[in-house]
Amino acid sequence: NAVVKPPRIKLVSRDIILLLWLCGPVAPECPESCHCSWDSGTVLCTDAGLREVPHGLPTDTVSLHLERNLIRTIPENAFEDLPHLQDLHLSHNRIESLSPGALRHVNPDLKLLDLSHNLLRRASREEFGSTRAKTRLYHNPWHCDCALQELVETLNLEPETVNGIVCETSERGPLVKLLDAGVNFCSLQRKTTDVAMLVTMFAWFFMVIVYVVYYVRQNQAEARRHLEYLKSLPSPRKTPADTDTLSTGI
Repeated sequence: NAVVKPPRIKLVSRDIILLLWLCGPVAPECPESCHCSWDSGTVLCTDAGLREVPHGLPTDTVSLHLERNLIRTIPENAFEDLPHLQDLHLSHNRIESLSPGALRHVNPDLKLLDLSHNLLRRASREEFGSTRAKTRLYHNPWHCDCALQELVETLNLEPETVNGIVCETSERGPLVKLLDAGVNFCSLQRKTTDVAMLVTMFAWFFMVIVYVVYYVRQNQAEARRHLEYLKSLPSPRKTPADTDTLSTGI
């Protein structure tokens, strides 16, 4: 029986299709423990046990969800390579600090920044840069000071969450209510600095006085010992030759 060979044109077509498939565009990778929706630009890394911001996030990410992980800090330029990022969810982590410039290079068109339910105690404008995103900072154990006051006055805080920014040290209570009541942490800081400077100046002045008194007393003691030594020396006696010479002269 003769073997029937497939038409050559079909083999050529199959090879072309295979070649086009191999040379076609490669889909971007999704970080491990995350789920990426390429159509919407959403990256879900929620409840993934992450201890840091994952590397290799797709550059076309629009909405990044990192809630409910174990992240402790946000390194500098963590989101620099996400030019299309609009929503950044970092709530319910263990974030204690933000590196200087951590959010400085985030997309300027960022619309939402959620840092609620973390362990933040201090923050300043340096970490947040010039972001205009609606920001959530509630449910953090804040230490209210001048830097935090200036930050709150600069950020676009989500109105319904403002009362949740509570001072856990110094003046206790909702930060906004304290500011409305006339508390000025920048003024308090300046007063504290002035008091510290006065105490330092008084301490130095006191040390100088003590040294001068000690120096004078030491010199008096040395002078007294020297005088007593001179008094203890035998007085010089006149010799007969000196007496004759004195008489002759007279």
